[in-house]
Amino acid sequence: MSRFNGVNVTVTGAAGVLGMAVAQAFQDEGATVSGVDVITADTPFQLHQADLISPDDARRVVAEIGRIDVLANIAGGFTMGDTVETTTDETWDFMYNLNARTVLNTVRAVIPQMTERRQGKIVNVGAINALTGVGRMAAYSASKSVVIRLTESLAEELKSKHINVNCVLPSIIDTPRNREDMPKANFSAWVTPEAMSRVILFLASKDADPIHGAALPVKGLS
Repeated sequence: MSRFNGVNVTVTGAAGVLGMAVAQAFQDEGATVSGVDVITADTPFQLHQADLISPDDARRVVAEIGRIDVLANIAGGFTMGDTVETTTDETWDFMYNLNARTVLNTVRAVIPQMTERRQGKIVNVGAINALTGVGRMAAYSASKSVVIRLTESLAEELKSKHINVNCVLPSIIDTPRNREDMPKANFSAWVTPEAMSRVILFLASKDADPIHGAALPVKGLS
């Protein structure tokens, strides 16, 4: 029997490379998968369009989906190049909205139904660069560090209700965009989307029932 038979899984950012891989991995293990993304795409699972930066849209799409047993918050993004001094308000707000506010809005919409059933799994995506400040990456690092603190706070608040909240901290994921941006890098040292998916599925499985508030580095050989 597959690990996620009868489990309703929602994946945000499901039209992206990692989101698509995570959604497919859950589906391959028997889950009923609903994807959420701000864009539309052809997917082998039902994809709902929503702007998760909007609290109202997050609540709307969660109500539209219905029961959510597992929430995988994959939505997010990356930008770098600016020093702290030259970081614009637009860049700062963009990173916070994309990486932190989407998580906040989605969990606020999903938690009431998980609390009512006294069960659920939430897996967020932080970043290795959230653990320490990195030059020309302050907005990204800071926004992803918020994801870690949100994960830890949620875990403390929800573990007595049998809801697990954890996050993964990837380094560089092997995507076409990253290869294009870093053509001279050693791609074999990077983490593939499929490998990331396996870690996320573990944290969403019953095997991870005793784990609360973990921030799990996933660095590959980098």
